[in-house]
Amino acid sequence: MGYLLLFLIGFGLAVSGGVTIIAYMNFLPAGISWIEYIMFIKGRLECYFLPVGFVMMMIAIHRFPNKL
Repeated sequence: MGYLLLFLIGFGLAVSGGVTIIAYMNFLPAGISWIEYIMFIKGRLECYFLPVGFVMMMIAIHRFPNKL
């Protein structure tokens, strides 16, 4: 049950971070370059939810007992 909860929390964080990164792509048509975009999202805490969520999901999938 704990691994399922870890997976679901990781999935929620990954979705939240991914949506935030995509939403910040709206700055690109406003005239900033890709380098400035990367530097901007590097400084935003909510953009780190995507890799943290992926790591949590990987841990849950790797550690989940196989009962087949």
